[in-house]
Amino acid sequence: MKYIGAHVSAAGGVENAPIRAHEIGATAFAFFTKNQRQWKAKPLTEQSIEQFKINCDTYGYQPHQILPHDSYLINLGHPNPEKRQKSLDAFIDELQRCEQLGLTLLNFHPGSHLREISEGQCLDYIAESINTALDQTRGVTAVIENTAGQGSNLGYKHEQLAYLIDKVEDKTRIGVCFDTCHAYAAGYDLKMDYQGVMNDFEQTIGFEYLKGMHLNDSKAVLGQRLDRHHSLGEGEIGWPFFQQLMSDPRIDNIPMTLETIDMTIWPEEIKQLKKFLLQSTTS
Repeated sequence: MKYIGAHVSAAGGVENAPIRAHEIGATAFAFFTKNQRQWKAKPLTEQSIEQFKINCDTYGYQPHQILPHDSYLINLGHPNPEKRQKSLDAFIDELQRCEQLGLTLLNFHPGSHLREISEGQCLDYIAESINTALDQTRGVTAVIENTAGQGSNLGYKHEQLAYLIDKVEDKTRIGVCFDTCHAYAAGYDLKMDYQGVMNDFEQTIGFEYLKGMHLNDSKAVLGQRLDRHHSLGEGEIGWPFFQQLMSDPRIDNIPMTLETIDMTIWPEEIKQLKKFLLQSTTS
């Protein structure tokens, strides 16, 4: 089973996210549990929490179909101890919000060395932060998103993701979200070498750690290391990759969500992906 959806708005309250996902024909969705560009947020109300759960139940969304995303401000590998602690506190809050909503996954960007420390030191800080956060929360898996490698962001190589997983003490609560745009921009040729990229992922990281995917085409060319999403089929990757992805039996039972640039065509993109999926199961 493949769950296909998009990163929907939670404007007006988190309880609106499952409604908006249903409206576009999604069987999975991503959302922010708070304003992603602010450090502080009001606590979730009991009413919002209860209504979120009711709406998820009404429209058939289980926790394994939902991949919330944390704040863009968080940098778990920040070179400055005080700023790293601020990020850690915010990350713990995000995990706790997921706990409150009955969710089991939280997607996050690993972090950036800001050209002030080595990549290795930054990765160690990130792993240390993850371990601390998991120790202080329960039931939510931390899902590391691969990056495009723009600027000083880490997590753009499979080896970096594998290193973090190795350093995390509780292997049952760590995973990876594979962003197709980011992977292509980082140099993984999904267009011309699908099997090679996926085999490398399997050997370096392992599909048992794949907990979600972001389905995006790329404005950036292969290896350009720029995070520039595009609508499916309109960027450098192209539709054939996404058709192949929908027929890959190794990638099942995870939320696969669009973050493409034109939300007005999300229903059409979802329909096309479902069409590819149907074709793969009937061929």
